[in-house]
Order: sequence, then C-alpha cells, then structure tokens
Amino acid sequence: MQHESLAARIGRVGVWHGGLGGVPAAAARRAAAEIEELGYGALWFGETPASESVSLAGLLLAATERITVATGIANIWVRDASAAHAAAQTLAEAYDGRFVLGLGASHAPLVDARGHNYTKPLAAMRAYLDAMDEAPYDGPAADPAPGRVLAALGPKMLELARDRTDGAHPYFVTPEHTARAREILGTGPLLAPEQAVLLESDPTTARALAREHHTRLYLQLPNYTGNLRRLGFGDEDFLGGGSDRLVDAIVAWGDVDTIRRRIAEHHEAGADHVALQPVAADRGLGVDQLRELAPALTES
Repeated sequence: MQHESLAARIGRVGVWHGGLGGVPAAAARRAAAEIEELGYGALWFGETPASESVSLAGLLLAATERITVATGIANIWVRDASAAHAAAQTLAEAYDGRFVLGLGASHAPLVDARGHNYTKPLAAMRAYLDAMDEAPYDGPAADPAPGRVLAALGPKMLELARDRTDGAHPYFVTPEHTARAREILGTGPLLAPEQAVLLESDPTTARALAREHHTRLYLQLPNYTGNLRRLGFGDEDFLGGGSDRLVDAIVAWGDVDTIRRRIAEHHEAGADHVALQPVAADRGLGVDQLRELAPALTES
C-alpha cells in the first residue's frame, strides 16, 4: 500500500462534485480543467443512475494534466471486482498514477433497485476486495499502483479500510467524525473526508439552501442517519431536512474565512485531505464558489 505517497499526491484540499456526470461532457471537461487550474489536488465524484464512474473518470482524466481523479464512490454492485481491478489499472497506467479507486457499498434503496441484496454490506465489501486482489490482469501494470480507498463511516468499515486499502473517504460527516475515524485508522492510512460548503452568510438563506440541495436528500438514507446518531444527533434532528444544529454541522456556510476554519478543523482532527463539495443554489456546477475559495485553501 502507498498511504504516504497517495496523501502527498492529492494534497491537502480537493473537490467533491456530484454534478459532473449530469451535464454534457464538454461542460464537465471545462469544469475539471478549471478546478485543476485553481490548484485543487484531487477531483472526486459520485456514481448515480445518471453517471457511470469509470467512463466519467476517463473523461475527466483526459481533460486534465496534473490533478488526481478519484471515484467517490464507485458502487461495488455496479461492476464486478475483476472489472474494477482492470479499470483501475488501465486508468492509472494511462494517466501516470492520477487515478484513485474509491469503493463503496452504496445504500439499500439503490442496491435493491438493481436486484441485489444489501443485507450484509460489510461482508460484501470484504469479499469484493478479496476478489479484486485475486483477479487476473494481463495488461500493463500501473506504476505506482492505483490508490484504493473505502467510503467508510462506521467502525467496522473503517477497520476494513485500514487493513485492506490505502484509507477512507467518509461522506456527509463532521470534524468530530474525522477525529473518530483517525483514531480507528491509526497514523498511516489516508483519511479524506468530504465537506459540503456554501458561500452564503445569511443564516436563513444558507440553511434553506443547504436543506434543499444537500441535507434533505441524504437524511433519507439510513447509513447516514445511523452515523449521525453515533455523533449525538437524534430523530428530532432529521426532520424537515435537518435541524439547524445538524445543518450547521454538515454544511460549512458563511464567508471564506468561516469555511477555511471548518477545513482546518478537519485537518486538526486528523484528515490528510478534505474534498470540498460546493452546494450550488441553482444546482449548477458551483465552480464560482470554488474559484472564490481557492486563494485561501490551495497552493496555486
């Protein structure tokens, strides 16, 4: 495994973007190129029914020259382990090690809709990693090997990330979770949480936008509410798109300095890398926010 070199390659701050697979390819390429130019170290993106992560990774890698492109996450129920292993090797070899394979077990409603059984996601992930490690691959091997991380929230998945991969990429979390994750992972493995951000200083407006475009959706998924319960949130916090306390904990809203402080809290809690997700009022790509934040957060 390559924990330290991977952390060095992706830098301290990156971008997580859920919208790149839902826009025309030309728009996604332009956004990726600008995010790279702004100095962000990695570009993470999700996998949804509207986008397939491996093909999107290839598109984004071809549109950039230096930035690491990472699936955040590739759903293990979408492709078998042999295909995932070959895809990671192919992309990492073709693009000088700039590809990181983030894997996740997704969520019961999404998995069930594909005709699979979500009853034992931890066992499924362990078996998937076993199959990847055993899969034959006759193509040119990437050097360095592609990074591999897990979308881990709970203690057992974090332990699996620690023992079998280069680290963890938690989503919809707080700095408190980052501290707990680092304690489980130990000092070596990569810890790269996602952090939603919104450049809006009016509390009423910011919380309304955060609920509409972020928290309301994810609070419908038991994996996230279960994790939030471990952090001290309860049923009353999950109503109406999230209590003020929950929204403020999940979405860093305010001016540039306020958001910079939240990112610093993750780093102080043990994060190697923080992936900013711009919460855009118009459901657009939010590159304007990333542009405004870059001077305070990147080394460009």
